[in-house]
Amino acid sequence: MLSLVPNVPSDRPLRVLCLGAHCDDIEIGCGGTVLALTEQLRNVAVDWVVWSSTPEREREARASADAFLAAAKEKTVTVMSFRDGFFPYIGGEIKDEFERLKRTCTPDLVLTHYRNDLHQDHRLISELTWNTFRRHLILEYEIPKYDGDLGAPNTFVPLEEAICQRKIDSILDCYRSQVDHTWFSRDLFTALLRLRGMEANSPTAFAEGFYCRKAVLGLETR
Repeated sequence: MLSLVPNVPSDRPLRVLCLGAHCDDIEIGCGGTVLALTEQLRNVAVDWVVWSSTPEREREARASADAFLAAAKEKTVTVMSFRDGFFPYIGGEIKDEFERLKRTCTPDLVLTHYRNDLHQDHRLISELTWNTFRRHLILEYEIPKYDGDLGAPNTFVPLEEAICQRKIDSILDCYRSQVDHTWFSRDLFTALLRLRGMEANSPTAFAEGFYCRKAVLGLETR
């Protein structure tokens, strides 16, 4: 199994762009990976962008971002208020925000939604990610949901069990507005991490799964 690591000059941080349609998407989809990157590599700068929120959920999202990015060398957190569920119908406005983001952010790694996610907002964010960041390493994360759209990811990040538990603890602590949803539970989040850990043959038994559509394997010439 090959390891995929962005090639970043030593004189600057690894720049990671995290994109989520809704306030808890980044944390659920790739929160463990963000924790591992910022804590193990240390020299990591993160741009964290959420596209839909309400005043209550924005407060939750900002508290959650602070928890997940505590070890980041640099961080920028943006929480917008586009209407939940209506992204395909206001796509032009969201596209404008992507164009503004492109002018201010040059990431080494982009973490975004899976292109075959059955939630319309998630799909649009994925589509515009690829439309905007055409020469970047993009990994698409997954969100478990009632629609039953989990697929077969082809890229995995093994995670220590302690990282997984901190991920789940932070999600449950920060997003109190979501606890009434039957799927918003510790056992579900743990089950997906364990399943992907099995598929990745993770030495820790846990992993997050991603979809990588395009990557370049850089081989040094001698």
